[in-house]
Amino acid sequence: MEYRRLKNKKRFSAILKNGKRAYSETLTLVYLPAKETAMAVCVGKKYGKSVQRNRIKRLLREAFRPFAAEMKPCEVLLIPRVADAYSFARFFRDVGKLLGREKLIESQPRNNLRAEP
Repeated sequence: MEYRRLKNKKRFSAILKNGKRAYSETLTLVYLPAKETAMAVCVGKKYGKSVQRNRIKRLLREAFRPFAAEMKPCEVLLIPRVADAYSFARFFRDVGKLLGREKLIESQPRNNLRAEP
């Protein structure tokens, strides 16, 4: 099951206002139940110049992708925490941990990725 990308400011505001939040070391996950799975990433100017912000968005979208097939339908907003360095392995680990903790997925996807400490 693929997911769609949230692009509507009205949906962003609704999720931020009414959504349930979960926190981890590297990001905040905000979600609302929906008819189909949708995802968006919020990366503002405090994260750096456009090259850095776009890299963070790419990493988060790729970290979310393996989990989308096993998720319960909901709209998800991923908000990273400001850090000196960002890595795919940490985002992947934390996205899986948060989705599992919130019972949005049944099991971890079978992926041969090693999460760095």
